[in-house]
Amino acid sequence: MGLSILEKRKDGFHNLETVFYPVGLKDIIEITPHSKPTHEVAFSSSGIAVPGNDSDNLCVKAYQLLKKDYSHLPPIQMHLHKAIPMGAGLGGGSSDATAVIQILNKLFSLQLSEDVLLQYTAQLGSDCPFFLHEQPCHALGRGEILNPISLSLKDYQIVLIHPAISISTAWAFQQIQPASKERNILDIIQQPISTWKQDLINDFESPILAAHPILQSIKTELYEKGAIYASMSGSGSSFFGIFEQSTTMPAFSFSAQMKVDFIS
Repeated sequence: MGLSILEKRKDGFHNLETVFYPVGLKDIIEITPHSKPTHEVAFSSSGIAVPGNDSDNLCVKAYQLLKKDYSHLPPIQMHLHKAIPMGAGLGGGSSDATAVIQILNKLFSLQLSEDVLLQYTAQLGSDCPFFLHEQPCHALGRGEILNPISLSLKDYQIVLIHPAISISTAWAFQQIQPASKERNILDIIQQPISTWKQDLINDFESPILAAHPILQSIKTELYEKGAIYASMSGSGSSFFGIFEQSTTMPAFSFSAQMKVDFIS
């Protein structure tokens, strides 16, 4: 929630500020030792189609990352049932890769400490460490410097809208002119939600909505249907709307290519 791109670092990454909030939209991963291995990882998937070569999948890379340091890891069978859209700004791939690290740690009794788990997940992606937590976190640095915060939306409903548009994170960062902000997101997030519409900004929204006008219509309709706050998630293209728990969810006019999830 909220995303400020503060400065470009010498290592090519960006320092940012945001708040991560967990929601109940999940993929499913099953890992078992491989009885008749022909590869280190026999990867399969179902649900939303996963493009690209298996070797490029972040879940497979998570196994390979641990394998470098723990050579005794046996070959495995890994099945991913994909429900979280890709290129959506919802952290689906990052959460999956983090789950693989956690599963391997438990399944093969690696006894990795929390600090070591954080180090491994940070190598996989800037937002991966968040998925070791089960609570909202304020994030700094590349997104890997995390501090749990007190923030509850249990009295609200969240609507997630994912259009059939995939946004390149690299392209999205190229559209941003980093700058420090007068107010930090941590302070804004503690305000009443009714003030977020005015104060809680995602820096990616302006250039991405300009490039994809359909996304502006999604945000507009969320507010027209009664959202207290609506914003793009991460670098998009998904949007979320926060509604009062008592609100009867209306029918949305989005096209059939869009995925709508209601999360209480």
